[in-house]
Amino acid sequence: MAFELQGHRGASGLFPENTVEGFVATVDLGVDAIELDVAITADGVPVVFHNVALQGDIVRGPDDVWLDGEGPLLRSLTLAELAGYDVGRLRPGSRAAAAHPDQVACDGARIPTLRQAFAATAPVRIDAELKTRPDHPEATVLPVEMAERVLAVAAACGALGRLDVRSFDWRGLRHLRACHPGLPLTFLTAPATVAQAALWWDGPTPAGYGGSVPRAVAAVAAGPASWAPAHRGLTQAQVLEAHALGLRVVPWTVNDPGDMARLIAWGVDGFCSDRPDLARQVMARAGLPLPPAGRRA
Repeated sequence: MAFELQGHRGASGLFPENTVEGFVATVDLGVDAIELDVAITADGVPVVFHNVALQGDIVRGPDDVWLDGEGPLLRSLTLAELAGYDVGRLRPGSRAAAAHPDQVACDGARIPTLRQAFAATAPVRIDAELKTRPDHPEATVLPVEMAERVLAVAAACGALGRLDVRSFDWRGLRHLRACHPGLPLTFLTAPATVAQAALWWDGPTPAGYGGSVPRAVAAVAAGPASWAPAHRGLTQAQVLEAHALGLRVVPWTVNDPGDMARLIAWGVDGFCSDRPDLARQVMARAGLPLPPAGRRA
């Protein structure tokens, strides 16, 4: 498979994250895949939002007032209730606004359903992250339920062929490997989840694999898979080890052009970025083929 440019939450450095408007603009910009986050509403509908609860930095209520800190859990709200919230603008002065100063607001953007996301992202791949939390199990539905609901939506949309499922919580991925062995999977890791691997990986730890995270991923994946580590702290030796084990390596979230160039030189198989516009420039300088732009035009 060729180098894969993934737009993180669409392209959250440029457009409101995890919105139909952002997805359409990102596909038009030119990416191979859209990474997005899945939650399940109180009435069982898969929707697209990053956190398990509404966030004050990006969410305004039906009264057009920013939420004060963290709002209700998405699993406590129906789809109809979610429709009253606006996610098209970053709260001025917030940490999110500081992180994405070039993001263009789109007032009126709503939290989309996963079905809407599939429609908005055609024809590119969707990398759907199961946002379950083994450290807060009450905050979401069970990983098996979320995984099966995501598959049901993809099948209903005729989009199973462009779905990859990812998670830091490996319970859902292990279920999918056992029950749907042909589905592409991506095993996410972060320093915090590696430190609590027995919880997040549902039993295995790096210690059981000579301290090697790639070896743990390859063993649990039990088949073709991708490893998506945090790019900070990743070493070239780990990339080489993962490749030797048959894993694709697609780090997250790579926004600095210098980091992009270094990782490309190391031979990673792609990366996830808030700034696919910058990534395309770096890829062009490295002689990599670019994903087509304007595919929704």
